[in-house]
Amino acid sequence: MKTSTKNKVIIVDDHLLFSQSLKFLINSFDDFEVTHSFENGKEFIQFLEQKENLDIEVDLILLDVNMPILDGLGTMMWLKENRPDYKAIALSVNNEEDIIIKMIKNGAKGYLLKDTTPTIFYDALKTVIEKGYFFTEMVSGILVNRIDNKDKKLEFKEKELDFIKRACSEKTYKEIADEMCLSPKTIDGYRENIFAKLEIKTRIGLVLYAIKNKIVCV
Repeated sequence: MKTSTKNKVIIVDDHLLFSQSLKFLINSFDDFEVTHSFENGKEFIQFLEQKENLDIEVDLILLDVNMPILDGLGTMMWLKENRPDYKAIALSVNNEEDIIIKMIKNGAKGYLLKDTTPTIFYDALKTVIEKGYFFTEMVSGILVNRIDNKDKKLEFKEKELDFIKRACSEKTYKEIADEMCLSPKTIDGYRENIFAKLEIKTRIGLVLYAIKNKIVCV
């Protein structure tokens, strides 16, 4: 396979040992190659803003969530505003629901834990390139191919849609109950019913469904 046909990957991660190991792994794949590496989001953005790099070819960005100077979320927000067509996968050592939702809402196409196996990692790269997103069940609480099921169209009541939209924010369920003038018990009922209807287990799965089905916009 010719080099020119390979998908071009950029790594943004401040842990040099991890970054170099990741580069070695990616370059061992027939259809991917690492073209650039940066230690934080600021370096990466400065590179993109250089005149000669305005039209640089980027197929995939691997973005560390926790970095000094400019972290993954700040970088993702900049990409959403300035390079919305770029595909980025977030990398992290933790799976905190809050940060995963923020990264997704700001355009991340995947969220991988750094202890992911090479096989799953490769699947993630391929899937994001070909389908546009990849989330493991461990992270999302939803079956990976479930979100791509276009045959099943679910109907929601107005209050349920209102709840879904609010649940895709940073608000707690108690805050959502207060805003909707409902009791926390009623909100719990909405959540349980919607989770059962969608066959999901976490709020992250709900956010993924809402984005995929354009209930909320990113």
